Amino acid sequence: MYPVLRLAFQLWRHRVDPPLPLDGVHESRHLCWPWDLDVWNELNNGRTLTLYDLGRLPWSRRTGLAAALRGRGWAMAVAGASVRYRRRVRAFDRIAMRSRALGWDDRFFYFEQAMWVRGHCASHVLLRSAATSKAGIVPPAEVLAALGHRGGPPPLPPWVREWIAAEAHRPWPPMAG
Repeated sequence: MYPVLRLAFQLWRHRVDPPLPLDGVHESRHLCWPWDLDVWNELNNGRTLTLYDLGRLPWSRRTGLAAALRGRGWAMAVAGASVRYRRRVRAFDRIAMRSRALGWDDRFFYFEQAMWVRGHCASHVLLRSAATSKAGIVPPAEVLAALGHRGGPPPLPPWVREWIAAEAHRPWPPMAG
C-alpha cells in the first residue's frame, strides 16, 4: 500500500521551506519502519523506490514543478530507473535523503536521489521521468516554459549520458520471441 500519510507528512513538513531552483537539492528525513522491510529484515527494494517518491514530490513542490503540472492537468511518470544499493537499511534507521534534478533532453527529465544512513550512502537512484498529458508525453521545453524557465538544459554528466545511450540499445519489448 502506498504510504499516503507519510507523503502527506513530508509535504506538510516542507510546506514553508524556501523555493528551490530546478537544480536545487531538497533534503528530507525519513524513518525505516518494520513494514518497510523484506524477508531479510532490510529495506525492501520496492519500498526504496516508494521512499524516493517521498523526497521527489516535496522537491517538485519547492521548485514550482508540481503547481505547473497540476495547473495544466499534467502528471509526472517515471520512465526508467537505475538503483545502486550499497548498505543495508534496517528497521528504525534514520534516513537522510537528497533529491535533485540533473537536467533534461527533448523527452525526459533526469533526477538523482541518494539515501544516507549514519553518514554513509546506502543507495542512489538515477531516474528518467516524463511529464504526461492525455495526449501523451509533454516535451520538457513546454513544461519549462510553464515554469517560466529560460535557457537550455544544463549539460548532463557523462555517466547519465552513457546510461541514456545504454537504455537506447536495450531491446523492447523485452524477451520477445
